Amino acid sequence: MAGLLGRLFRRRREELRCSAVVPAAGSSTRMGKDKLLLPLGEQPVLLHTLRALDACPYITEIVVVTREELIVPIGQLCRDAALEKVRKVIVGGATRSHSVLAGLGELSPDAELAAIHDGARPLVSQAVLEAVIRRASECGAAAPAVPVKDTVKRARDGLVTATLDRAELRAVQTPQVFQVDLIKTALQKALEDGAELTDDCAAVERLGIGVALTEGDYCNLKLTTPEDLAVAEALLAWREEQ
Repeated sequence: MAGLLGRLFRRRREELRCSAVVPAAGSSTRMGKDKLLLPLGEQPVLLHTLRALDACPYITEIVVVTREELIVPIGQLCRDAALEKVRKVIVGGATRSHSVLAGLGELSPDAELAAIHDGARPLVSQAVLEAVIRRASECGAAAPAVPVKDTVKRARDGLVTATLDRAELRAVQTPQVFQVDLIKTALQKALEDGAELTDDCAAVERLGIGVALTEGDYCNLKLTTPEDLAVAEALLAWREEQ
């Protein structure tokens, strides 16, 4: 019986298929240099990210969206690392939404689910990846999130106007996973309306569609400033000791 259940579980894992789009076209202004190719441990930041996605059993293909001047070095990085699931490295657009849409347009015609994951989140775990993909397959839109640790204030002109209820606040991470047709429609509508988005969930929320939240991971931080890179180095070393 245990063997039968194991075979059935493996079959379900194999049947669940998800494509991935990796936006990696940012200017890295706050980092001061291109963060995606900076070393983290013994590998570039982006390589950690792509290897995590490549190792996920649900993910069948990866499209990386970057700046024109990074096409060649990132393409070479993927070839040297033998990342078989990286199908294309393409040039992004003027904004994140344009870049994500460009990546979605390069997915296989039969792609049903798309995981959109920041190139600068190199420490995403397999547990986070698998949980959010499974949830999106059930409800159409999902994202990992963690409870906010700090007290959050709303302020105007340097003065506090409100203290928000921390129990209701979540810091949302990536990958954010959607039915392909849903996220394409949502992003196109947001661009037509001139909406400014800070993540892809916001595009879906504008359509009145709820996004399910799964358990995130405080290690799954986005590298934005030099301090973030130092934290990531410590987390990487800590995780390898576990």
